[in-house]
Parts: sequence; structure tokens; C-alpha cells
Amino acid sequence: MLEKMGDFFDARLDGYEEHQLTAIDGADGFYEYTASLLPRAADTEILDLGCGTGLELDRYFPLCPTAHITGIDLAPGMLSALREKHKDRALTLICASYFDVPLGEGRFDAAVSVESLHHFTKAEKLPLYEKLRRALRPGGYFILTDYFADTDGQEKYFRRELSRLKSEQGIADGDFYHYDTPLTVAHETEALIEAGFSKAEVLRSWGATHTLRAVR
Repeated sequence: MLEKMGDFFDARLDGYEEHQLTAIDGADGFYEYTASLLPRAADTEILDLGCGTGLELDRYFPLCPTAHITGIDLAPGMLSALREKHKDRALTLICASYFDVPLGEGRFDAAVSVESLHHFTKAEKLPLYEKLRRALRPGGYFILTDYFADTDGQEKYFRRELSRLKSEQGIADGDFYHYDTPLTVAHETEALIEAGFSKAEVLRSWGATHTLRAVR
């Protein structure tokens, strides 16, 4: 049974972090690696899309304790858990869809997203990535660590399955429901370049999870 995105994650808050760290191939390395790629200057401004409970931030704050983080997530329980862990940090947490939140112009030194954006199509991501690029300062960059489809056929299969499940359950609204529909790395890179990023490259891989860097 499909569940709305925020409801899905809040219902699994207990045990969420353990699952993320033990059930995903390479998670013991990619959260730390992702954090290591973010800027460390004092008072740097970071945007975290789909921040959840902040597993990447757990590893980033020891590297840059004065960072200012703007985190966006659909699950209020996840955001509460993040706030509880990092009460003494500069956190601005927004419970909403990152597709809907205004991000401003030239506000952030870098942006990051870990295991969140694999739920959306290229067409859905394009306006988000355009908005994200504008929100970065000159020289800013976006670090994306996520799960990707191996082939075009696999990518299409996931989309067909989501459509089938929504049809079977009589879901016709435009809300986001939890079902993994990852793009291929090639299509993700295309979306970033089409959104105006000057460069997008794969930095490292752990099975189906890859870390990409897109430069404003």
C-alpha cells in the first residue's frame, strides 16, 4: 500500500537511522564522504534537501561546527529528531516539500541531498534544480548522494510500477507517495546540466549509490 512521503518516514522514525546505516550498501562510508565534501569555512551556509534526521549532518558538524544549515523535509518527526540531536547548532528547519519552498538567490555556499531525490522524475527535478542553482552563490556546488537505476529499462520499470500501484489504489492527487523511482546517473546528470549547472560529475560509488557534484 502506497503511503504519502512524510507519513511513510515518520511512521518508521524508530529504527530509521539503524536501517539507513545497515541496510544500504556503503552507507557506513557515503554519509561520511558526503560530509567531507562540504565547505568548512566559519559560518558557511548549507542547504540540505530531504535532510531527515541529519545523518550527513552528524558527520559534518564535527568538521564545521559553526555552519548554518537550512534543512527541508516533509516529515515533522524526522525534523524534531534532528533538532533534538543538534540543539546547539544553527539549524533552520522547514517542514514542507522542497519543490515548493522558495530558496532565494545566491544564499548558500553549498547544497546537499542524501538518499532523497530518487523518488522523482527528471521532469519534476528540472525546476527544482534550476531553483537550486540560483540559490547557490558563485562558485557554490551541490553534492548529491543517492540511489540510481542501473539501466534505462530499470528506470522505466520503476515508473510503470508506481503508476500501476497508484491506479490500483485509486490515487489521483498530485501528492508525493513513497516508492523508489531512481533515474540513471546519465539522466540525473542531464537534468543538472539542463538546469544550468556548469559541470556535473560522479565522484564516488557504492553499489547503486553514487555521489555527484554539480557546480553552479
